[in-house]
Amino acid sequence: MGMTAGIGHNHGPEMTGLSWRTHCWRAARTRLVPVLPLEVVRLRVRRAAELGLEYKTYAGIRASTGHDLVAFLFSSNALRVLRAGQVVPLDRAEKLAGIANTGLIGLAIPPLQATALAQAVPMLTRSHAAPHHLASFADARLRLREVLGKTPSDTVLLIGDHGLEAEWCAAGRLAGYLPAERYFTA
Repeated sequence: MGMTAGIGHNHGPEMTGLSWRTHCWRAARTRLVPVLPLEVVRLRVRRAAELGLEYKTYAGIRASTGHDLVAFLFSSNALRVLRAGQVVPLDRAEKLAGIANTGLIGLAIPPLQATALAQAVPMLTRSHAAPHHLASFADARLRLREVLGKTPSDTVLLIGDHGLEAEWCAAGRLAGYLPAERYFTA
């Protein structure tokens, strides 16, 4: 005999068994994922290439936010520019030069100043001081809002190189965070 059903139970079938749960999961997943027309997929593959992203990464960001990416935020750590007078390494400069139709915003991490980052990486659209690495969540959010201006935060992808930078993604309500090694080696 089974147990008596509690409050809120609809007396439907028991969903024990792995095969039943697997079937339910697959059916729900199929209903969730839209079937995109081939031309839309082609446009998105092209857009991912313009951004220098793998299609799977781009599609995941696009699916989670519902928006296209309009800008990248690069920490100076991710760009490998740590102090004034340095230049961005050649592999990173080439990757940045290949990005099309999107803004490139630099976040200078102290002691680096935003002007020095702009000189080191001329491909950047603009540069700003990064949130302090030990800033509160609220302070980081305010700083990122200042940096983004009127750009919707969920259309901006953060490329960083440190766990503390990854937290800016949540603070700024950004589209996502991508480790620099993953972005620059793709």
